[in-house]
Amino acid sequence: MSDVPPNPPTPPGPPAAPPPGAYQPAPQMSPADEKLWATLVHIGGIFFGFIPALIGYLVLKDRGPFVRAHTATALNFQITMTIAAVVSAILWIVIVGIFLTIAIGIVVIVFSIIAAVKANQGQPYTYPLSIKFVS
Repeated sequence: MSDVPPNPPTPPGPPAAPPPGAYQPAPQMSPADEKLWATLVHIGGIFFGFIPALIGYLVLKDRGPFVRAHTATALNFQITMTIAAVVSAILWIVIVGIFLTIAIGIVVIVFSIIAAVKANQGQPYTYPLSIKFVS
C-alpha cells in the first residue's frame, strides 16, 4: 500500500434552480395592494355573497398578513350570512322569513361597507354576528 491519503470529499455546490414551471411562492404584496384587495373582497360580498371572499382567501392568503386576516374575516361573515339566508328562505313558509330576509340584506350591506372602510384605512376589523369557520 502506498502512503497517499485518499481524496478529500468535495464540498456541495450551490443549490440547483427549480425546474421551469415549478411552484414558486407568491411574493408579498405592498401595504397599499393589501388594503386594496381587502377592500374589494368586503365590497364584493355585497354583490356576490361568499364567492369573492372565498376566491380572495384562496388566492391571496399567502400574500400578506393583513389581506389574509381580512379575507378570512369576510369569508366567515359571508358564510354565516349565507346560512342565515337559507334559514330565512325556509321560514318564508311562516311570514317571519320575509322580515328576516330583509334584515339579513341590510346587515350584509352595512357591515360590509364598515369593513371595507376599515380595510381601506389599514385597520383590522371583525364582523359582529359571525361564526368563525376559517382562521
